[in-house]
Amino acid sequence: MPRYKKKREADPTLNYTRRGFRLKDGRLHLAGNIVLTVVWSRELPAEPSSVRVYRDNVGHWYASFVVPAVVEQLPETGAVLGVDWGVRETATTTSDAHDLPHAEHGKKSREWLTRYDRMMARRKPKKGQAASKGYREAKKLRVRAYQKIARQRQDTARKWAKKVVRDHDAIAVEDFRPKFLARTTMARKAADAAIGATKQALIEMGRKHGRDVRLVHPAHTTMDCASCGAVSPRDKNSARVMLIRAGLNPAGVEGVRPPGALLQEAA
Repeated sequence: MPRYKKKREADPTLNYTRRGFRLKDGRLHLAGNIVLTVVWSRELPAEPSSVRVYRDNVGHWYASFVVPAVVEQLPETGAVLGVDWGVRETATTTSDAHDLPHAEHGKKSREWLTRYDRMMARRKPKKGQAASKGYREAKKLRVRAYQKIARQRQDTARKWAKKVVRDHDAIAVEDFRPKFLARTTMARKAADAAIGATKQALIEMGRKHGRDVRLVHPAHTTMDCASCGAVSPRDKNSARVMLIRAGLNPAGVEGVRPPGALLQEAA
């Protein structure tokens, strides 16, 4: 079961509705005569209705604004795509040009993470004692390392999702639950693949640009036949099954139908 943080241990969070804040000259004015200088990551597309000011576990403060969603419609391409998730490749698609290889961001940083874990273990305070400065510094370094990995995964996922959405009108995505692999020997590699974050990035990017993203139940996709008479790797076959189950015409994949193939779903 999840272990919830106690109130005194949770990071502070402040929520303001329209009456509690305003933006003036690029600065954020909060209720109580609090004025903050904000470093903007991008311009707000519309007038915000609320804002959440919070501090992360590194100690950095952020302001998250709620604005109406604006659909940025992309030109039609006439192409469709099937996406199957995995750990050898994060995403295997019906188009070789849009496969997403496993970036292994966590594996590349494992040496540093192990070093910080040992630093914390050596400086761990006894029960009832306050943490030393060295322990707090080691903990901060460890948190920053994990934060960097999370941002790398997010950046990789968004860039791939933007490419997929730009090149296809409809996308059939395996509605895979990453928790399924949490108790297997592949748990660490599955977590490093960040399947859940990548799937969410694809859904959000499709919604942002008005694309048709359809979630497909993942059961038995590796055992069903996508195309009679065609030979393909298991994950590629699963990606084609996604198209069929989503009701999309596989003939739109890369613009052609497989030669001599009768497309049907096996019972």
